[in-house]
Amino acid sequence: MPPEPPTLRVVVTDDNPVVRAGLAALLGTGPGLTVVAEATNGAEALTAVRRHRPDVVLLDVRMPGTDGLTALPGLARLAPVLMLTYSAEPETVRAARRLGARGYLVHGEFTTDELLLAVRRTADGLGTCTPSARDVWSTTGPPTGPDVSDHPTRQPGSPQPASQVQRFVGESWWNREGRPREQRGGGRGPFAFGLSSREVEVMDLIASGMNNQQIAATCFISEKTVKNHINRIFAKLQSGSRSEAIAHWLGTAPPSLREGWSR
Repeated sequence: MPPEPPTLRVVVTDDNPVVRAGLAALLGTGPGLTVVAEATNGAEALTAVRRHRPDVVLLDVRMPGTDGLTALPGLARLAPVLMLTYSAEPETVRAARRLGARGYLVHGEFTTDELLLAVRRTADGLGTCTPSARDVWSTTGPPTGPDVSDHPTRQPGSPQPASQVQRFVGESWWNREGRPREQRGGGRGPFAFGLSSREVEVMDLIASGMNNQQIAATCFISEKTVKNHINRIFAKLQSGSRSEAIAHWLGTAPPSLREGWSR
């Protein structure tokens, strides 16, 4: 019987405690993966990486104190870094690529299985991007150092197609029409809860950590209107709090909470 592969050790970096907890829970479902530390900003991530020597670092972009891009060069010298963030701006993707990130995932564009495979690919030195980052990533020069693969289905330098599992990673970021897959709600799509397009927008902003005032300014609506949207969102997601709604939205709610809306 062949020996089991060594467990991959992961550091999760995000200032949102709900996102950190959700990612830790998701990674915990994957065999051969373990979260050895969590960090709330880039400085904490550097400390954690030096202490635990992980195989992969998951890194958000916007965090208080030392942000992800500021910490990225130092982190990339110590361990492979996979960006995992709500920020899909082209300039941010370019900066992450040039500063040494191995890949770039945007929340809402991947399933649990795709996340687990992306982490394993990152540990193997391969690049993985979700759709909103892929074009910019592929046209930006790689950082100095080991090769980074932009092709989601092929090993660097290999003339032969990779396995069916790797092919799934590349193709599953897109649906048949070539548009990004809508993965919120544990892969059920953003409208599976019966949310309107405006409610989807508001829920995305809630999940990004915005308060009611910030959401109102972003959407050019009043705070009272924001509260009305949130009340309807909570009812549709069968949630009693922001953290519970975010867990449902990101697909990280435990089974006991999902029973009411899963089908």
